[in-house]
Formats: sequence, structure tokens, C-alpha cells
Amino acid sequence: MLTNKLYLYLTEFFAGMTVMAVELGASRLLAPYFSSSQIVWTIIIGTIMIAMALGNLYGGRTADRDPDLDRLYRRILLAAIWIAAIPCVGKYVIAGVAGLLIVTVSHGFLVLAAFVCCMLIFVFPLFLLGTVTPSLARYTMDSLDNSGKVIGRLNAFNTIGSIIGTFVPTFVSIPAVGTAVTFLIFAGILLVLCIIYYLTKDRDGDKKIPRTIRGKVVTGILLFLICCLFGHDSSFAFWEPDLTYEGESVYNYLQVYEDPQEVVLSTNVLFGVQSVYRKDDALTGMYYDYALAAPFMAGVKEKASFDMLILGNGSGTYAKQCRDFFDDISVTGVEIDEKITDLAEKFFALPEETDVVTYDGRAFLNSVERKYDVILVDAYQDITIPFQMSSIEFFSLVKEHLDPDGVLVVNLNMRSDSPQDINAYLSDTIAAVFPHVYTADVQGYTNRELFAANADILPAFYRNLQMEERGDLTAMIQMVGERLTPYERGGLLLTDDRAPVELLGMQVIDGMISEELGYYRELFREKGIRGALETLL
Repeated sequence: MLTNKLYLYLTEFFAGMTVMAVELGASRLLAPYFSSSQIVWTIIIGTIMIAMALGNLYGGRTADRDPDLDRLYRRILLAAIWIAAIPCVGKYVIAGVAGLLIVTVSHGFLVLAAFVCCMLIFVFPLFLLGTVTPSLARYTMDSLDNSGKVIGRLNAFNTIGSIIGTFVPTFVSIPAVGTAVTFLIFAGILLVLCIIYYLTKDRDGDKKIPRTIRGKVVTGILLFLICCLFGHDSSFAFWEPDLTYEGESVYNYLQVYEDPQEVVLSTNVLFGVQSVYRKDDALTGMYYDYALAAPFMAGVKEKASFDMLILGNGSGTYAKQCRDFFDDISVTGVEIDEKITDLAEKFFALPEETDVVTYDGRAFLNSVERKYDVILVDAYQDITIPFQMSSIEFFSLVKEHLDPDGVLVVNLNMRSDSPQDINAYLSDTIAAVFPHVYTADVQGYTNRELFAANADILPAFYRNLQMEERGDLTAMIQMVGERLTPYERGGLLLTDDRAPVELLGMQVIDGMISEELGYYRELFREKGIRGALETLL
């Protein structure tokens, strides 16, 4: 293989495959802590491109100065061990960086924390893999006469490997065995590549393997096995030993934890809770309860049949509440992550009668003609709303699927007092489509519920509320009614062409961190790390 250079082309193939696999693994490793928004993806791609560019420069320079394949495969071996170690230490590095920056940085926490983590965890091994192409170009090129052919073939092998390294983690390894094992699989491929090279290379007729080479091979295997032993644990929230469930899907990191009173679903270990199920079927006190006002606004007590659509069904908390509290109601939930629906059925008592469609919310609306009495929009990608479900075009589509007296209810997360935050943009956008818009802040939480309709919703709301017989529900909805505030439309609009929801959401998160941790930040500035720890302990 070494004589006809096939092995060198295979090396290019597997190096390209591993680079893409590590890039996708990086997004999954960071997502539970910092989200998988376009901002985080930009940071991942940017830092990896920096590492590859520096590796190209270094690889080309060293290949010209010392054309020795041993040096290249030594770098690949080191990259393999580093990648195998990521599942062991990566989450601790992320937690440490987040813990340090969250009390020292006032603005741009997500950007800075994600960038520092990428630099510490991923730049070095991808820098080493970046040396592969220029090094192999030097080793495989016989003369300038065939230089174009050689470079083209190397790039082709690299590109084909990159394609496989893109699809396999996303559709095969990560859903099947998780992010941690995915890192180990591709690190193992590089390790085997190096072992075969060292054991089969020409040593001037000497069949005995030199001690130095045996040492490299044995050391590499031992370190890899240690990483497999300690790195196969896929737990991202390693400080929480009593989780009911922790896993991954194609779209999300998933975490379920429970206590005697409730079960909670979260897709991020640092920010937010996605769903809460009360085991006694009581009201949660969260935004789901406030959203129950929407059926009253749409005349649920006066209609023989009532159809609801939930875009972002999650674990089905709202769907279950609606079926528990209202008779003769049909609920359709749309949830893009099928694994969340499976968890809803297993842990959150999702009613069997609820029709859950595995689909994107906007794509679902484009595929049906049915109209609904209430449409709830509660679709979030980690901690931000998907941009395609935040625009004036989307809410116009929602309007087309509402009955004339139907009501749209939107869960606005991360409430703030900024006049131009993400909720102001969303509210102005919705108000540009619907003439009647009301908001109600959820007590004790950062959520705000927005109700929108073509007609005035208050008469039907109070009329149907008087017909409710369940005392706890009546009290809750009366409180929502007291909090209802007419919304005055501004000029902040989101469109399909321009909807910077990630940047707007990041600004709100910065404000929340600054407000919640202001005391500890000042403590750190006054007393330093040791003084702050002594005060806290």
C-alpha cells in the first residue's frame, strides 16, 4: 500500500472524514450548554477554519524542510488521542469556562464562552489534521508534470471523506450511540490508520519493529483505551447524578429529571426548562396555565366542537391540560423531534388521543388547509425561536389557518425591559398581522403570553369564563384576565429575509445573566477568585 501510494490517499480520505465528524461533534458537545444557534455554529466553523489554515501552513513548511512520513503520522496519532480525550475532559472544560466567564463577563457571554471552549478543545487536533493535505502533496508528488493530478486526487479523497464524515455522525452514530462514542469511533479510525502505517512501513529490509515505534503504538493504544474507559459516559450534566433520563436525538440534547411532585424536560443544562408535568395533574403555575385563557377567548364553552393546534408540542404539557380541563376538544400537536414525543409518552403522560405529527411547524401549516379555534406557537430551538417561525410571513400563514373568531397564543420566553428586545420584535411583527393583541406576564417566570385575534377577544373571554365550574382553573384564568394588557404596535418587524433572532436572544440572555449574577460578579471583582469562593462557601 505504501509503495503505490494508495495508503497516502486513504490517509487523506480518513483525515477529511474525521475533521467533519469532529466539527459536527463539536456542535453537539457545545449545544447543551450554549445552544446550537447560528451564532454557535459560526464560532465552531470559524475556529475550525483558523485551525485548518494554520495547519496547512505548518504542514507545507515542515514537509519541504523534512519530508518524513513518520512526522506526519506522529501528528495524526497525537490528534487521534486528543480527539479520544474530548469525551473525558471536554464537558469539564466547558463547565469551567462557563463558570469563570459567567461571573466575569457582562456582555457576549455565549459568544465568548463558546469561542474559548472551541479554542481550548478543538483547535489543536484540527490544526494537526490540517497538516495532512500539504504534507501528503509533498510526499505523493513525483514531479511537477503530474502536480495537478496529484493535488486533484488528494482533494477528491478529502472531499469524499468529508461527505461521509458529515452524514454518518448526523444520521447514524450520534443518534445511535451518542456524541461521546462518536468522538471515540473517529479517533479510533485515526489510531488504526497510524498503527497500520507503523507496522507495515519499509524499514530497509529489517523485519523487526524498532523499540521507538513499538513504544508509540503501545502508548497510543493504552491512552485510547483509557479514554474509552472514562469517556464513554455521555452525561453532559455530570453534576446531576439522579437524572431520570439523559440522551440525544437528531435535533436536541434531552434531559428528564423528576421529584415526587413533577417531571421536567430540558434541552439545555444551563438555561431554561422546556416542559413540566405535575404528577397530581394540578396547574403548574407556569405559562401553560396562562395559555389556557386562549380557549376561553375563542369560545370553548359555547362550541359543540373545538379544534386546537400546538406548534412545538414538546412533551405535551399543554395538550394534556387542554384535554383535562375542556370537553369535546380535539388537539393536534406538531413536534419536529420524534424522540421528545417518545419521552412525552413514557414520562409525561401524553394522552393517547392527542394526534402528534413529526414535522416542522411552518411546513405543517403549508401542507394542510384545516382551520383551528386556537393555535399555540411554542417552538424553540434550544433557547431561541426558529427564525422561520418568527417572521411576518409565518404569522400571516397562521392567520390563514385560524377560524374567524380563532385565537393565536404565543409563548414569549426571556422577558426583559429592553425596548428593542426579541419579544418587542415578535410582538410588533404579530401586531402587524392581527388587529387585536394582548399580553400577560407570567408571575415568577421570564415568560410572557401573547394573545392575538382578528376580533376583540375580551367579550368571549369573560362570557366563557363565567361558565367555568372548576374553581382552581377559574381563579387562574381570572388572574390572567387581570394581567391582560393591550399591546401598542411599534415598527420592529421580522421577515423571512431579516430575522436576527439569535442575536436578539443573546442580548436578552446577557441581560438576564447580568441581573441574576450581578452580586457574584462584584464579589469576584472586589475579592478575586479565592475571596469569592471563601464567601460562597
